Amino acid sequence: MKTNYEIRYAAHPDDARHYDTARLRRHFLIETLFVKDEVQMVYSMYDRMIVGGAMPVYEVLPLEAIDPLKAPHFTTRREVGIYNIGGRGTVRVGGETFELGFKEALYIGRGDREVSFASADPQQPAKFYFNSTTAHAEYPCRKVTKQDAVVAHMGSLETSNERNINKMLVNQVLPTCQLQMGMTELATGSVWNTMPAHTHSRRMEAYFYFELPADQAVCHFMGEPQETRHLWMANEQAVLSPEWSIHSAAATHNYTFIWGMGGENLDYGDQDFYDIRELK
Repeated sequence: MKTNYEIRYAAHPDDARHYDTARLRRHFLIETLFVKDEVQMVYSMYDRMIVGGAMPVYEVLPLEAIDPLKAPHFTTRREVGIYNIGGRGTVRVGGETFELGFKEALYIGRGDREVSFASADPQQPAKFYFNSTTAHAEYPCRKVTKQDAVVAHMGSLETSNERNINKMLVNQVLPTCQLQMGMTELATGSVWNTMPAHTHSRRMEAYFYFELPADQAVCHFMGEPQETRHLWMANEQAVLSPEWSIHSAAATHNYTFIWGMGGENLDYGDQDFYDIRELK
């Protein structure tokens, strides 16, 4: 068992517009989230969100309090949202055990207790993707499935963006401090997400793309609306989106992505939209 982490510092938009491709990828792209019997984390200075992945195969993996947290437990001052995008698995939180199947989610509230990940079958290991933000209050842990979600059907096949937005770990479903997470599934034949593009200066966001065939790719668009940039991404990779950046994508195949937000506002609809014709 091994826990790996790195710290990513925030960038000013005036600086980011001068980054070349390699530097954009180094600062914003998270290429490896799932390694056998390891926990991977990126501690971002954007609202101090942690983006991570755990892939237990033969071992039970603890969610360790990494050194930057300066805390006895990972959840001492943090809440966590977890999605399983692999085989069946369990998340143990203190004395409670939660079973998570494919595309099922778990909210863990703040509190001093041990958290660990395990797979039901090493031949079909679970893959736990998680986001974590700082928390000011303790709320109950709760498993959430798509049946519990607030679902918004948006777009159309004619505009290549027919999709279901499954709002799952959001304040319309359960109480959280600042973390909001959901899962957007694109219909066959649709490739665009989050158009018209928007920003929300009240919070940052992370996108995690999956269910993309190995020989296909997704092009994630970021940057200021008048100074956009792009990142080519593979299946099961994530990207950090600062509060000043748009976050949109088009791919060579339909896909699913998990979005997670942290910041001062829990209102999903609090977005500053930009007309498609304004983008540059």
